[in-house]
Amino acid sequence: MYTTLKEVLKEAELLHMAIGAFNTHNLEMLPAIIKAAVHQKTPVIIQTSCGTANYVGHRNLVAVCRSMAEEYGVDVVLHLDHARDYDEIRKAIDAGFSSVMFDGSSLPLKENILGTKRVVDYARARNVSVEAELGTVGGTEDGIAVSQDDACYTDPEDAVEFVKQTGIDALAVAIGTSHGQYKSKTNISFERLKELQEVVDIPLVIHGGTGVKDEDVKRVIDLGIRKFNVGTELLVGWNRKSRECYDEHRENISNRDNVVPCLDTITEIVERKIHLDEFFAPRF
Repeated sequence: MYTTLKEVLKEAELLHMAIGAFNTHNLEMLPAIIKAAVHQKTPVIIQTSCGTANYVGHRNLVAVCRSMAEEYGVDVVLHLDHARDYDEIRKAIDAGFSSVMFDGSSLPLKENILGTKRVVDYARARNVSVEAELGTVGGTEDGIAVSQDDACYTDPEDAVEFVKQTGIDALAVAIGTSHGQYKSKTNISFERLKELQEVVDIPLVIHGGTGVKDEDVKRVIDLGIRKFNVGTELLVGWNRKSRECYDEHRENISNRDNVVPCLDTITEIVERKIHLDEFFAPRF
């Protein structure tokens, strides 16, 4: 069914697993991601940036997620990722998104708390989940760049206060991963993640999942990660296959013949991520 982040992460905690959160960069990717989750018998979190949501149309995204969740009997969450603008968050909630993320990680702690609490108050009244970020994840996300010099790990003491004051449903933590990293793999601070797990009693989220080594996935799940974000790998896979198809095919070929191979690439990536034995446990 079409559901909230809070509900699927509650189940993830009970099963000691993580739920994959996959960024769709256009409308075409969306069914491929959901069908991959259906094949692997797992819930799925569909994520969009504000830019993608405005490009595709918020209600179009909601309609497809609702329809496919009902048709295939799979739990689907539609999540607005890394939103900094309150009006953009309200727009997504009012259109029917079931989860949003307020990213105040670049703000001082007090301002991050106040901004997050404002979003929580609006979302909770409408049965929408809220994720927030504390600490700063480096790299580039939807055109917004954070240098590695400006990235900083999540402070455990701040995390306790932040969760207490905001009432969020999930906390994105900075433990060494980077947005947009795909040519190399990151070195995660497992020590910091363990410190956070010991003091924070809500689900933890890892951003920059493309850069996480396969062999590290089980370890971060053991240390409390319940939502695992993957975006860049899908975008790179789509663009590489798309360039290959458009270069090879005649100009008057149906565009479907260029797009379908890209969808196959998306399905392969999502299923491979889900199929990692350490990553997910079958739900149905």
